[in-house]
Amino acid sequence: MSVRDVAVDAYREALPALGASVVGGLFAGVVLGGMRAELRAVPGLLVLVPALLATRGNVYGSLGARLASGLHQGLVDPEVVASDERVRAAVAAALANGVLASLFAAAVAFLVLQVLVRPVAPLPTLLAIALIAGVLSGVALTVAVVVVVFAGYRRGQNPDTLVGPLVTTTGDVFGIAFLLLAVRIVLALGGG
Repeated sequence: MSVRDVAVDAYREALPALGASVVGGLFAGVVLGGMRAELRAVPGLLVLVPALLATRGNVYGSLGARLASGLHQGLVDPEVVASDERVRAAVAAALANGVLASLFAAAVAFLVLQVLVRPVAPLPTLLAIALIAGVLSGVALTVAVVVVVFAGYRRGQNPDTLVGPLVTTTGDVFGIAFLLLAVRIVLALGGG
């Protein structure tokens, strides 16, 4: 197989995922643009958005890479089985890391805005929003990553090629959508 053949195969596998990534990113931008009322109601929320989205990419991209490596090395069977200890451990670690990173980002955003003497919502409000958004988007991203990695591998595609655009797209879409839902839940419960 020549270098050209490898490049053509890589682009053939990646272009649909990259196209979906562009559409997903635009959708997330539209949702964020429509969150003006929520951004005004929760001072400091806009500072938290990039940190939460970056966390999704880092944590769940790592999950996808771990699963792909396990599949390539034969350590993980190419079928999702609930009893597979390696997959369960990787998923549990990703969910825990995602939620902890979300809470850490909320605390750091609060502290930085306090130091800069900028308006910021109370810490419990930011933590509650980060917790709800982190759990909901974590579950959605975990399902998406596991399904796409295993389905892609079984169809002969390289899951490493699929994971990056998938996590970017679903992380942005679910991250912003669940952030909006989390803000509305916290505000409805009296936070803010």
